[in-house]
Amino acid sequence: QVQLVESGGGLVQAGGSLRLSCAVSASIDSLNTMGWYRQAPGKQRDLVARITAGSSTNYADYADSVKGRFTISSDNAKNTMYLQMNSLKPEDTAVYYCAADQTPCNWYFFRFPSAIDYWAKGTLVTVSS
Repeated sequence: QVQLVESGGGLVQAGGSLRLSCAVSASIDSLNTMGWYRQAPGKQRDLVARITAGSSTNYADYADSVKGRFTISSDNAKNTMYLQMNSLKPEDTAVYYCAADQTPCNWYFFRFPSAIDYWAKGTLVTVSS
């Protein structure tokens, strides 16, 4: 199985920035889709951003709530995925989870947590007002 280890969470003031990192134990080329979920207390786990994992394609999209503020990227040489979070808002406060799967043509279903093959343990991002 693929192991995902994330880092970069912490406390930041509104308007600030953080970059989350997700170290992947395998080649990103062996994965199909990667992305980031987040879950606030008492709320469901929602997809924040996703990206095609293969080196042959580089497509990403975002939840409306973060579009224009967050950027997902991957560095295949480092086997690492990133989530750059800018202009953070208090409502961005949540536990963020790196996620990945190896299912071919799973882009559409990646928005469903049940479809995810691999999860990181989560890192807490707290945005103060």
